[in-house]
Amino acid sequence: MNRTAQIDGKIPAQPGAWGGSEPADRDGSQTADSVIPGAGPAPRPGERATVRLRDSGPEEPPRYAPEWLELREPADASGRAHELLDPLRIRLANLPGKAGLVIHDLGCGTGSMGRWLAPRLDGPQHWILHDRDPYLLHFAAVASPRSAADGSRVTVETRRGDVARLTPDALAGASLVTASALLDVLTREQIETLADACTGAGCPALLTLSVAGRIELTPSDPMDEEITEAFNAHQRRGGLLGPDAITVACEAFSERGATVRVNPSPWRLGPGEAALTAQWLRGWVGAAVEERPELKARAERYLQDRLAACEAGELHVVVHHSDLLALSRPTGGAS
Repeated sequence: MNRTAQIDGKIPAQPGAWGGSEPADRDGSQTADSVIPGAGPAPRPGERATVRLRDSGPEEPPRYAPEWLELREPADASGRAHELLDPLRIRLANLPGKAGLVIHDLGCGTGSMGRWLAPRLDGPQHWILHDRDPYLLHFAAVASPRSAADGSRVTVETRRGDVARLTPDALAGASLVTASALLDVLTREQIETLADACTGAGCPALLTLSVAGRIELTPSDPMDEEITEAFNAHQRRGGLLGPDAITVACEAFSERGATVRVNPSPWRLGPGEAALTAQWLRGWVGAAVEERPELKARAERYLQDRLAACEAGELHVVVHHSDLLALSRPTGGAS
């Protein structure tokens, strides 16, 4: 949106449960069900998609193209809430034990969270990268950082697993749980399972870049709100939480005794991010039309106008996200 050992071999049926999505057709083309919420493009004929789902075969999980994850990584890094780092550092500095940090990155994709966070934390770190897709796990392991902020060593291992079956035992010894762009593609039950696991293990969680359901486009267009509403409805398909995820996660962690902080983490896209903006627009409008097919004719004209403005350097977009830091009460299982 990855493990040598498995938490559980089962792959969840919901799209995106580890940052994945529905598979492509056997010929490699995308089906109507393969739109990645918030990302999957609706490419024009003959155009190479930045987000292309690889044909993974019947026994493998669907694959979330690393090209899309690479394209969005700079915007993710700029958007994440740096204000949450100081309270996180204070908690990590006060953890018992001096052997270094053990960090579990859930739905790690190509490992962008580790590349962003590891160089911002002091001390030795061991990252355990979780994803449902071994193809992405390979990318994440190869491109992981090797040193912390103070020059200490950073090591990694990979695990395949299912967030719906994460347990406190799986997080035994964890110093921190991280995830990026994950909460909004989970169900309420899955978020409660995640909160149970983190609070049961007594480790903090830094969960970044959850969609907030708000988009600002400049210049504005009368269809902006209509597309946003249809897209948000698409995000909530099949019991997924979409823009409601942050509220549900705050409640879940708070009810389990964690102290929760939420900060905004918007993408701010201008002429310098035109490639990302164009692909985001295609996915955003495509998901809206999938949700409300009656928008198709007007949405196609809207999309072409927006893409033309993007290419001309005249379009600015703010895609609102939220970052959540949950500080669980430490337990004897914390490292």
